[in-house]
Amino acid sequence: MRRLRPILIAVGVMLALTGLLWIGQGLGYVHWPESSFMLDQRVWADYGAALAVAGLLMVLLGRRMR
Repeated sequence: MRRLRPILIAVGVMLALTGLLWIGQGLGYVHWPESSFMLDQRVWADYGAALAVAGLLMVLLGRRMR
C-alpha cells in the first residue's frame, strides 16, 4: 500500500489539472490548441468538472492512506 499512495496522488493531480483544462476549453476561456473541437462546447466543461472531482477524490484517498 505504501507504493500505491504516491501513484494515487500523482494520477489524481493529473486528472484534476486535465479537468480544469477541459472546463476552460469548454467555457471558451482557454483557446489552446486553436483548432480543438472542444472549444466553446459546454458539454466538455461538464466532463471536465466530473474529471476534476474524480481527481480530487483520488488525491484525498491517497492522502488518507497509511
